[in-house]
Amino acid sequence: MSGETPEFDDLTRDIADVPAVEVITTVAVHLMSAAAVNLGLAEGGEAHKDLDEARKLITALAGLVTAGAPEISNFHAAPLRDGLKSLQLAFREASLIPDAPGTGPGEKFTGPVYS
Repeated sequence: MSGETPEFDDLTRDIADVPAVEVITTVAVHLMSAAAVNLGLAEGGEAHKDLDEARKLITALAGLVTAGAPEISNFHAAPLRDGLKSLQLAFREASLIPDAPGTGPGEKFTGPVYS
C-alpha cells in the first residue's frame, strides 16, 4: 500500500452512518463559527463584520438548538446553549442601537438574553 493514494470513498463517511447528535452538533458549530466571523470576532475582525448576516445565523442557530436540545440530551445541548448565549450577547454589544430585550437574534426561540 506504500505510495498509494486512498480513494475518496475511503476517506468519507456515509451520512447514514453519522448519528443524529453528531449532525446536529456539527451544524450548530458551523453556524456558531459563521456568526462569530460576521460579528467581527475572528481574525480580520472588522473586515468581515456584517451584523445582518450575524443576526440570520444566530436566529437559525437558536432555532436548531431549541428544537434539537430535547433530542440530543443536555450533555450535548448545554455547551451549544452557552455558545448561543455568548453570540447573542456579543451581537447586542456590537450593535450601535441594541435590540430591546426579547427582540434580539434568536430571542423568539430562547427568550430574552441578559448578561
